[in-house]
Amino acid sequence: MEWLYALGSVVLISLISLVGVITLSLNERLLRKLIFALVAMSVGALFGDAFIHLLPEAYEEAPGSIMPSIYVLTGIIGFFILEKFLRWRHEHSLEACCPLHPVGHINLVADGLHNFVDGILVASSYMVSLPVGIATTVAVVLHEIPQEIGDFSILVHAGFSKTRALLLNLLSASLAVLGAILALLVGSSLEGFSSIIIPLTAGGFIYIAGSDLVPELHKVHEPGKSIMQFGAMAAGVFIMFLLLGLE
Repeated sequence: MEWLYALGSVVLISLISLVGVITLSLNERLLRKLIFALVAMSVGALFGDAFIHLLPEAYEEAPGSIMPSIYVLTGIIGFFILEKFLRWRHEHSLEACCPLHPVGHINLVADGLHNFVDGILVASSYMVSLPVGIATTVAVVLHEIPQEIGDFSILVHAGFSKTRALLLNLLSASLAVLGAILALLVGSSLEGFSSIIIPLTAGGFIYIAGSDLVPELHKVHEPGKSIMQFGAMAAGVFIMFLLLGLE
């Protein structure tokens, strides 16, 4: 059943890349409002999944051990190094004579790698338990919607046609399936796999939410929108809290 739940979840996540189609029919002002709310909600969901589901599970598997903390820090630092490398590549691409297409290709590589890791994280979570898998899937979905809208926009801006941008976005998203299959194959034969990948996942979620998404929320200063941000973030955390009832 792990295979069914995990592969079904990553296929669902991959299809979210098709959200680019929705952006074509939405009013630009409405689209901005939706992204604004979804980013705030994804922050709450990522933090909620990390602190409500993943970290307690990690420490339960290794009571009294410092290793879960080490793996969490490793996840945070690892994602920091990865983002540094990708930003360095991005800056150098802007110095090229034709900057638009390289930026689009680099974004595809970065997004493909991220989706591959997402597949590993989702499958690994289902190997722990069904509730943890569902919680991680929800967190990834809430994070993927605004991300995929942004990725689609970058590809179109880079010079790709809307149809090609959508197909490339879907291809990149499908790498989550490969990540899930790898995790299921390796995890079933590697002892202690989940005890390593779960805190690494938590570290990755904490880094993504705190480093990439929260700064975006701070760009908004209006009191009314700030309250909306807090409400959406609280909703993301609350969704993760409700999923505790499945355990």
